[in-house]
Amino acid sequence: MEKSEAVASVPLQPDLVKDRVSTSFKRKSKRNTRFISGLILPIVVVILWQTVSSLGWVTKIVLPSPLAIILAAKELILSGVLFTNLKISLVRAVFGFIIGGGLGLALGSFVGLSSRSEKLLDPSLQMLRTIPHLAISPLFILWFGIGEESKVLLIALGAFFPLYVNTFLGIRRVDAKLFAVSQVLEFSKFKQLKLLIIPAALPNILLGLRLSLGAAWLSLVVAELMGSTAGIGYMMLDARQFSNTDIVFVGIIIFAIVGKLTDSLVKWIEKHSLKWQDTYKG
Repeated sequence: MEKSEAVASVPLQPDLVKDRVSTSFKRKSKRNTRFISGLILPIVVVILWQTVSSLGWVTKIVLPSPLAIILAAKELILSGVLFTNLKISLVRAVFGFIIGGGLGLALGSFVGLSSRSEKLLDPSLQMLRTIPHLAISPLFILWFGIGEESKVLLIALGAFFPLYVNTFLGIRRVDAKLFAVSQVLEFSKFKQLKLLIIPAALPNILLGLRLSLGAAWLSLVVAELMGSTAGIGYMMLDARQFSNTDIVFVGIIIFAIVGKLTDSLVKWIEKHSLKWQDTYKG
């Protein structure tokens, strides 16, 4: 009887393999379809843009054609100007983000875990958050000069608040009933932080990380437009003075591509860190 059951179960194995292959193929097909769908709008815009420029409806100074922008980018790459300036901008952005994002995460956690520190620090920080970067950039020049310190600190300021606010909100939105359960189970402070607070606040923290990276790039543009002698922002400013609009567009596209890559990286981390979430997919 056992032998007959074992023999009967053998033909089912190829079906299981087929189901797995079919599921894997469907997932790949869905990803490819999503990727292609995302390219449709940019391709249509580029075609219309090139057509308008080729027909001479707008001047090159106002709106250079996509082909002219590609040729300008090629020239900048071959001369080494693009990568030299991009390296400098990336170093500024990374150091600024590490300083500002790290402080935002640490202070957001501290204020979120303590109501006393919230009363003491949060009102002042919320006031500072509403001050535009352009309004305080002259002060940064006066205090720190026009060197790298002022630029990195301005980027750090932009990266600080998104992580601070979202970390604080993430901790405060942890269900109070979970804290009660952890007290019943006699969790230590460290165990409570590791098993309860961090997992529950992680969606907000990762959202803050995405916003913080975006704010760092926006702050980088402001920082490099104030007395800079190198960087993508400086390259754009120098090109604008000589009416080289195609180079200005190259700088804009570089900012967009790097910003998208960093955002996609955080989305990938979100996808793998928050597999337990069952959210609406649209």
